[in-house]
Amino acid sequence: MDAIPIGQPLPNYRCLIHDEFGQHVIVGQQGELLIGGVGVFAGYLGRDDLTSKVLVEIEDETYYKTGDLVRMDRNGLIYYNGRKDYQVKLHGQRIEVGEIEQCLLGTHIVACVVMKYEEDYLIAYVQSSDINEENLRTYCRTHLPPFMIPSMFIILEQLPLNANGKVDRKRLPIPDFSSLSVLTTSKYDAPRSEIEQRVHDVWCEVLQPANKKISTTAGFFTIGGHSLLLIQLYHQYQSLFGFDSQMLGITPFLQQTTISEHAKLLESIQFIAGKSKEWQTLHINEGAASFAQERIFLDEQIRFSDNVAVYNVVAAFRLINGSLSVERLQRAIQSVLKKHQILRTSIFLDRKDGILKQRIEHSDETFTCSTEQVFSNDEELNMILRETIISKSLFDLSNGCVVNCQILRHAFNGRSNDNDVITSSDVLIFAFHHAAFDGASNPIFFKDLCMSYNTDTQLTIDEYSLQYIDYSAYERQMDMTASRDFWRSQMNGYDYEHHLSLPVDRHRSSANERSSFEDNRLIVTLKIYRD
Repeated sequence: MDAIPIGQPLPNYRCLIHDEFGQHVIVGQQGELLIGGVGVFAGYLGRDDLTSKVLVEIEDETYYKTGDLVRMDRNGLIYYNGRKDYQVKLHGQRIEVGEIEQCLLGTHIVACVVMKYEEDYLIAYVQSSDINEENLRTYCRTHLPPFMIPSMFIILEQLPLNANGKVDRKRLPIPDFSSLSVLTTSKYDAPRSEIEQRVHDVWCEVLQPANKKISTTAGFFTIGGHSLLLIQLYHQYQSLFGFDSQMLGITPFLQQTTISEHAKLLESIQFIAGKSKEWQTLHINEGAASFAQERIFLDEQIRFSDNVAVYNVVAAFRLINGSLSVERLQRAIQSVLKKHQILRTSIFLDRKDGILKQRIEHSDETFTCSTEQVFSNDEELNMILRETIISKSLFDLSNGCVVNCQILRHAFNGRSNDNDVITSSDVLIFAFHHAAFDGASNPIFFKDLCMSYNTDTQLTIDEYSLQYIDYSAYERQMDMTASRDFWRSQMNGYDYEHHLSLPVDRHRSSANERSSFEDNRLIVTLKIYRD
């Protein structure tokens, strides 16, 4: 059955269809419907925040952003495709949550709402009194593709409603992701082959379930997995099964998310001339910077050269009880920096040959924690944290200073004079430059830090283990032909010689917006044992 159009603009009204970047779409392409003309209101009284979300000025005319997703045919007829609010992108897939809700209603439940939570989860809130999560999941498996199956089903007696009788999404309960581990044992399907067993063991290593058992039919994202962990999983596969990204990319693993499906993908690998060549440490102290280091270095030098940093990665910690020794903590940090060379790597421009290079330094030997700052209340503490996040004086890439540690002392009369002790009233701040640290680095760093502190010994260093500078060297030797050909095909027909100035609906976020305190702060508890 052909789709039925919703018509054309009424007299004295104008309709625009924009994509997610605020640009006009072509015929047949989906976008958001914007309406302008005599019926557009001036704004919400006393609510400039709401007005700015729905009204936009385009060529001196006011347009209302409807939130409706539509497309237009060659005859100017508009077709309704759905709501922008209810379309989400998850693991590279565009998902219309209305389709999931419609599927769930087929189980004879009263009502339901499906939402995207954080970056990796679909949560289904279901109103029912006579159904359980396993029944809902089984039903979805038979009616939906794997990437559309919700990570969690939360069953409520009554969905919260607002004054208009609609579901009040802000009042829906926050998901408890600790319960996802229960799914690993609720229905356990054991590995049926050697390769499934090997994949199962890798999953257990990455996800670390309490009972070391994961069903081969459990979805990775339904038992606590997320995108960063999937990348770790993929790298483990590459090491264990000896293949590279050209032989088997990461995308299929995102779309097929169970142990049995991953095992089938790995079985399908066509090994060309045996295994891909295994990387080995090069034992070098200086070499060309990686492509990522080049991007960050140039970005910081050219576009963000003001007094606000945008590549500070900050984590703040407060002890729940007990105390820490400052001297012992410094020894532990020095040990971690000695083991991981990237945490003491300088980046500099070699003016002789014009190449951006990296060099392993010995900054671990002189590393110390700062104890200069004091706070009296939460307001002062938050101010210090905000200043740390945007401070450009924390790091010096030219000498390998890419890690910073501060001990913020709480000022009160009853404080001990022992400056070697960190108490539960103090706050410990770790800051890292993004050229040496990212989200995947976080668990590695703090695991090693806790190990070194708890044992008060130097970490074992494997002289044959790969360091980041090794990866940078091998990266330059990779065959990028396929990637280059793909992007050249995408850019085919573009004029590279002349810069095309295109209108935009918004400018790139300022440094302050990119380095917001709320987005970067991390308050956690370290598993460090006191003496």
